[in-house]
Amino acid sequence: MKHVIIIPDGAADEAQEVLGGKTPLEAASTPNMDGLVASGVIARAMHTPKELPAGSEIGNLSLLGYNPFEHFTGRAPMEAAAQGIELAPGDWAIRCNVVTVGDTDEGQVMVDFTADHVSTEESTALLKTLQDKVASDPKFAGALEFTPGVSYRNLLIWRGDKLAAPFTNETRTEAPHDWTDLPIADAFPRGPGSDVLDELMTTSARVFAEHPVNAARTSEGRKLATNVWLWGQGGAPSLTPFTKKYGPCGAMITAVDLLRGIAALVGWDRIEVPGATGYLDTDYAAKGRYAIDALDQYDIVCVHVEAPDEASHEGRVDEKVKAIEAIDRDIVGPLHAALRSRDDWRMMISPDHPTFLRTKKHTHGYVPVAMAGTGIEADKFTTYGDTNAANSDLCFNQGWDAMGFFVR
Repeated sequence: MKHVIIIPDGAADEAQEVLGGKTPLEAASTPNMDGLVASGVIARAMHTPKELPAGSEIGNLSLLGYNPFEHFTGRAPMEAAAQGIELAPGDWAIRCNVVTVGDTDEGQVMVDFTADHVSTEESTALLKTLQDKVASDPKFAGALEFTPGVSYRNLLIWRGDKLAAPFTNETRTEAPHDWTDLPIADAFPRGPGSDVLDELMTTSARVFAEHPVNAARTSEGRKLATNVWLWGQGGAPSLTPFTKKYGPCGAMITAVDLLRGIAALVGWDRIEVPGATGYLDTDYAAKGRYAIDALDQYDIVCVHVEAPDEASHEGRVDEKVKAIEAIDRDIVGPLHAALRSRDDWRMMISPDHPTFLRTKKHTHGYVPVAMAGTGIEADKFTTYGDTNAANSDLCFNQGWDAMGFFVR
């Protein structure tokens, strides 16, 4: 049997007045998602338990069938796995966003958690300077490795064999995308080791202020990359291979290191798609084509699309609707058609978590899950959306149980 999972990241939302009281999923034209529900079922799943952060790291771990209470150690270690960075006992990975923080009458505010979508080249240059000027301080004993990623998404690796890390499971940090346009006085790290993280963030602001990257951005009228924001820390996670836990061998299509990392940790191959950006301008159709081709080699193909989440973080309802429609047209439709030409198949569509346009934040709550294919009997619903999912009798209060239902 062939399985396809499509993750429209952050697509779940609340009703919008500008959309006539509909949610973005309900306002968007999604004939292919609706057709999938009409031939199968719609359910709701809780992938972000209230006791854990309402983030993609928790949501996608649960969505792929892993209990986050047992397996989650932090977001950054997953992204380290995407880059092939091995974490030994005592090592810590820390997410290192390049951000724009501004001064207002209310204090410092998180103006842009992407630093105006800083380029990978710019971000790499900024982190190299931190490595040269900050990580070289003898008090860190060579333990710090500022590691470039893609755009604003980077890592800081702390090597525990050179200097014991001051962090514990009680160390608390905040995701910068949850503080867009908000004062950040209460967002700084807390608990063991927080003073070190605060020092590194403050020092980065001084280093970046005189950096040639910011001189160029000023001349171009772009937002400054003011400093790094450190969060999502953790040690190496351990996950049972997906084939051992569920059976099918899988592959992941994504432009986001978090999903690449989860794929690596569960033993899935990763398929890189030219034109996949992790933003609103991603090549949806290319993702669809590569996924169809992958069906010949893999039992399960997962396509993750970041665009709806990015639109929510920017508060752009029109772009969120457009992203959902593009996913439906260029990914769901072609893949559904390709699957129907095979004897045995199943498809699932599920966001990882809600991301509210109103707050521009990831949010705890149920997400709508559509499933159809061989052995799945149709229910009474004929359209995909948040309201129908809320009214369905099929519910996964432990979202990680949905994967067992889907593959078995």
